[in-house]
Amino acid sequence: MRHHTLALALAMMSSLAASAAHADGCYICTHGSTDACRDYCSYSGSDTSENRRLCQRRGCRIGGTASCPTAVNYRVCLAPPRAPAPVLAVCDAAHPHG
Repeated sequence: MRHHTLALALAMMSSLAASAAHADGCYICTHGSTDACRDYCSYSGSDTSENRRLCQRRGCRIGGTASCPTAVNYRVCLAPPRAPAPVLAVCDAAHPHG
């Protein structure tokens, strides 16, 4: 029983670590950033060079990464989200109304 508990705990920890690596986050914007990006720039997905470029284009001079703040007294600009994959709709011609 002890072996199963340890295996379950390890599986849960690795699952949490994998999800945290792909979580949304924020870059800390340093002195010289635009007013819109005064404190942070929020990005979607992982910390990648593309997300860094998107935040830099918004006017963020990146000084590091952090969790995004929830307080209202911070200025957080948004990196444009990546376009979602197109959705293909399938229609049933034999039953057009349901």
